[in-house]
Amino acid sequence: MDLYPAIDIRDGRCVRLLQGDFAAETVYGDPFEVARGYAESGARWLHVVDLDAARTGAGVNRELVLELAQTVPMQMQAGGGVRDAATAAELLDGGVARVVIGTAAIADPELVPQLAADYPGRVAVGLDHRQREIAVSGWEVGSGIGLDDAIERFRGLVLGAFVVTDISTDGTLAGPDLDGLRHVLGTTSVPVIASGGVGSLADLGALAALEAGGRTLAGVIVGKALLSGAIELDEAVAACG
Repeated sequence: MDLYPAIDIRDGRCVRLLQGDFAAETVYGDPFEVARGYAESGARWLHVVDLDAARTGAGVNRELVLELAQTVPMQMQAGGGVRDAATAAELLDGGVARVVIGTAAIADPELVPQLAADYPGRVAVGLDHRQREIAVSGWEVGSGIGLDDAIERFRGLVLGAFVVTDISTDGTLAGPDLDGLRHVLGTTSVPVIASGGVGSLADLGALAALEAGGRTLAGVIVGKALLSGAIELDEAVAACG
């Protein structure tokens, strides 16, 4: 299980939101300093979300994201506001290893199949949900589409991953949605990356041990727990195996 330290960017700063609430923001400083610290501690991946773009679709932080991809010695998985093929191509051709498509994966049924064909294994679908309903537009709008139905839409595509976020746990440090993640593991053959709620090394151990149908999680995204010091990154890397 790979560890994906997370950097969420808003107005050019590294921040964290509580349960996706833009009014509940904590600022953690310069994204480049945070990313370099993660790289020095041995993480192989970096998960970056452009929160401004996720909310509005406008890529105001895109140059910053691309500079991070080109200067930080880690593979980057990037999302937030990737709503058309041109934006995805700009990121993938500019040094990002994998893009995460969230809102557009639901709103534009042709986009993910097109990108998965053009960039096999380099496209992830973000399945952000509240009580198994997919949320879009920076998690501010319910889509009316259930988690299982969303997974079924992408069956047969060569995807890099499903990034599954239980919004109710995100930023809380209260523990991940183990039952929901186990259900997703048993529903799809696509690699599954867990996101939301990790607050301790015990949470990481529980995720590493999670299994359904002989499958385990491909990765876990950790944000607030690392930024707040609740978990040290080198210990988190070791806990992921």
